Amino acid sequence: MTNYAITGITGRFGRAALKTLIDLVPADHIIALARNVEKAKTMVPAGVEVRPGDYANTDQLKASLTGVDRLLLVSSQPGQEMPRLQQHKDVIDAAKAAGVAYIAYTSFPHADTATTPLADDHKQTEAYIKASGLAYSFLRNNWYLENEADVLKGAMAGQPLVYSAGAGKAGWALEREYAEAGARVLAADNTKAIYELAGQARTYQDLADAIDASFDVLAVDDAAYEQGLEKAGLDAGTAALVTSFHTLIRDGQLDEDTDDLPTVLGRELTPLADAIKIVTAE
Repeated sequence: MTNYAITGITGRFGRAALKTLIDLVPADHIIALARNVEKAKTMVPAGVEVRPGDYANTDQLKASLTGVDRLLLVSSQPGQEMPRLQQHKDVIDAAKAAGVAYIAYTSFPHADTATTPLADDHKQTEAYIKASGLAYSFLRNNWYLENEADVLKGAMAGQPLVYSAGAGKAGWALEREYAEAGARVLAADNTKAIYELAGQARTYQDLADAIDASFDVLAVDDAAYEQGLEKAGLDAGTAALVTSFHTLIRDGQLDEDTDDLPTVLGRELTPLADAIKIVTAE
């Protein structure tokens, strides 16, 4: 019988994916990979095996992936001691050496053609997976609504909703919906090579219109937005990074027209107003 594994199980995406996967396949055929094994053991459902899953330890990963047929590789976070791309390559090498047949990888929207630097690691990871000869699915996740949690919570509290994305659109959806989709693809018998996963494309004004509160909506340019973030206490580097997300949206790189996400889920996505309530309550 097929054995499944999910990396990064102590992270929010990995936990949500596991929550779905255990409803789709037997628990004793699921392996949860985590850097902190003891922490993971307190979080996984009964019957799921926990193994070490440090992206920076190839030998450990080879052993942990032995016997695994299908792997959900949750992309690593940038800015660590070992570059994210190298971490991904090490996991892929370990998977191939261990005999894994298939990898589902959480990537970036249109990673192969995206021009933003945010897509670079994903583009190269996709290419590395293709070159590995392993069967694959690229889960090109759009934008998590949780990325806007602070903005949404502020608006709910009556603070101005400020943005510099103009009329640009993003395919916001709940992270748990993307994670559920990842688990469903992992467990599926027939899969596509590429899934452009996204919610309905919407603007920041659309987000504002869906919030049940009274607040001002202010559209500004990037310089003013970045300056505002610094005044609010963010360091210059973080303020520039957050502003770059708005530039990305304004430039149309997250404007998506696809039904891949609801199709994989087999249902409609959480309505925007309800999704905002979920995010602001967490």
